[in-house]
Amino acid sequence: MHEERRDPRPPAVRDVAARGARIRFVDAGRGAPLVLVHDYLASHVTWDDVLAPLSRRFRVIAPDLPGFGESEKPPPGRYRYDFEAFSESLVDLVAAVGLRRVSLCGHGMGGAVALTVAATHAHIVDRLVLVNPLVYPPRPDALSRIAEIPVLGPLFFKQLYGRTLFRNRFLPYARSATNAAATRRVDYLFDLFDVPAAREAAYATMRAMLDTRPLTASVPRVTAPTLVAWGRENVAAPLEQGRKLARALAGARFEVFDCGRSPAEECPDAFASIVTAFLAEGTVG
Repeated sequence: MHEERRDPRPPAVRDVAARGARIRFVDAGRGAPLVLVHDYLASHVTWDDVLAPLSRRFRVIAPDLPGFGESEKPPPGRYRYDFEAFSESLVDLVAAVGLRRVSLCGHGMGGAVALTVAATHAHIVDRLVLVNPLVYPPRPDALSRIAEIPVLGPLFFKQLYGRTLFRNRFLPYARSATNAAATRRVDYLFDLFDVPAAREAAYATMRAMLDTRPLTASVPRVTAPTLVAWGRENVAAPLEQGRKLARALAGARFEVFDCGRSPAEECPDAFASIVTAFLAEGTVG
């Protein structure tokens, strides 16, 4: 039986030069390494509620992907902003901090990135946690439909997409929607998004996310033990998508949380407990 680590190393914010961009990340705790990969339009702050419990057992690394959060936002002509580019940047990050193998936990778009890493760089992935991952085509929302419209799409996304619409994307899915802390977190994310370079990066990423065929094709190549976690009330992707993915990933475990699209924010205690138990099965000592 593994003993829980009682003296986690306090969180530190660090930067590394990864492929094509400088990446900022939070590094906390000791133990087997765990990399947390955030969703679209988010950053490492979406893991804040589970960072402490996870870092009591693991060394947790929570990066901001290129183009998001406080990481560098190179122009799309210099960085592709697709799943492959993000996955290569994560591989560079893992190497830069001196790690050989890690567990990956990805949420939404971050789940797609984690899946891509596990499929193309299996030798560095110990265990995989996919949280409401983007793998199959989601139900189109207003933002993705607008992004596809020639001329109007880029104009709306880069200039007209304001704070109210940004809030509406995040807060209705969280049971903590009336919580002032949740609102502050979303407003912080909007402030990071509301600069030209970030909007350019987000639009390029949105365009890449519209085609999920590379993701579905990569599923059979994943060999790492996998936990698929799904929110029962996730309106963007129905529960059946989670069951389908768990079946396609031979031997994957499937867990359903009584929440929406972000279990780590909506039910952090249950999420941290289940993820810790799953990951601890693959550690020694």
